[in-house]
Amino acid sequence: MTTTLANSDLDAAYADAAERFVAANPKSRAIQEQAEKAMPGGNTRTVLHYHPFPLRFARGEGCYLWDADGHQLVDFLGEYTAGLYGHSDPLIRDAIKQAADDGWVLGGPNLLEARLAQAVVDRFPALERVRFTNSGTEANMMAVAAARAFTGRDRVMAFRGAYHGGLLYFAGSPLNAPFDYVMADYNDAEGAAALIREQGDRLACVLVEPMCGSGGCIPGTEAFLEALRGATEATGALLIFDEVMTSRLSPEGLHGLLGIRPDLVSLGKYLGGGLSFGAFGGRADILDRFDPRRPDAWPHAGTFNNNVFTMSAGLAGLTHLYTPERAVMLNAAGDSLRGRMNDAIARRGLPMIVTGRGSMMAVHPGATAPVSPPEAGKRPRKLVDLMHLDLIAAGIYTARRGMSVLSLPMGAAEFDRYIAGFEEFLDARRPVIERAGEAVR
Repeated sequence: MTTTLANSDLDAAYADAAERFVAANPKSRAIQEQAEKAMPGGNTRTVLHYHPFPLRFARGEGCYLWDADGHQLVDFLGEYTAGLYGHSDPLIRDAIKQAADDGWVLGGPNLLEARLAQAVVDRFPALERVRFTNSGTEANMMAVAAARAFTGRDRVMAFRGAYHGGLLYFAGSPLNAPFDYVMADYNDAEGAAALIREQGDRLACVLVEPMCGSGGCIPGTEAFLEALRGATEATGALLIFDEVMTSRLSPEGLHGLLGIRPDLVSLGKYLGGGLSFGAFGGRADILDRFDPRRPDAWPHAGTFNNNVFTMSAGLAGLTHLYTPERAVMLNAAGDSLRGRMNDAIARRGLPMIVTGRGSMMAVHPGATAPVSPPEAGKRPRKLVDLMHLDLIAAGIYTARRGMSVLSLPMGAAEFDRYIAGFEEFLDARRPVIERAGEAVR
């Protein structure tokens, strides 16, 4: 990038970046056009689509990716937190190979699932029992269903702008699971507690991320999360922490770090070692209702819940790679990187801010941090889209929404490269950043 880039306004700047992107990626464009013949939009995963078309990746190694046109990029998307171990880690690769050598689709309990379950229960203080699924979406669906069955109540409370899986956008999608639900505002402690009390014995559960991930890496305040805990205990509703993303933020998950004990927790992403994975767990008196030896047992099926590849990769990753010590180090590195980004912004006097915690962070237009996903969504998102394309041009791959995630193979060289690309964006796009910031006021 240079200071001669089009910066007359945000639309012109973005059009300029998109034109450069198209010229640099002809093979990705051709693959996209071919894919459109078999898939709507050439896509089978909405979050991976962006304008003018998404990069197509050929391979990954460590914390690097190579796209169809041969460009090398540092992977700061990290598969939306699932890619914690990077690409082709030797220990996880060996675990998968061993599983393949021993056979798969065995059609019965195997030698690995109980070991992974014990490792997960030992790791996260709110989990007395756990059950596996195949995705975070499934995990949240099962946690909500369990809460409704356990309490004998139907209604679910969630938060505006939250994302809990492909069928749990709540008010954000016509494809939402048909739960009876009410919505509150994230980080509004008083309002959320009042709504819980108002719902009384109609409310089965409150589903919340202790830090919004997809909603902009917006941490829940301690007062907000404590208010949810107190109000649900008072009314008999269950508190569900969606830690599909945030469980990586400390050795004990974010609930352990905060010292708040929810009734149920959903898990996913990296805990499968980079393979498809989900889990839900919590209080023994709730989870034991799934015990198939009970005459009144709740059913929970899933052909691949205990597939040997995920069990093997997940066990290797959690017990040998993402040790408590490594978790502390990785999240300290994330706090440092986010601090460097905010320092770079502050030195230039620009209206931007980087929010997050530990190894997860997101960039927002405006000088102050948003406190909820809807607030973040009202800011000029095209500036974040522009940053995404400019960082790709600098060899840095992030989430389109402005989110960046760290992985274990990263070190000082990758962090310095990220900062250099980010500072180049700040300098080259100063005029449009300033104008976008004015729109937030």
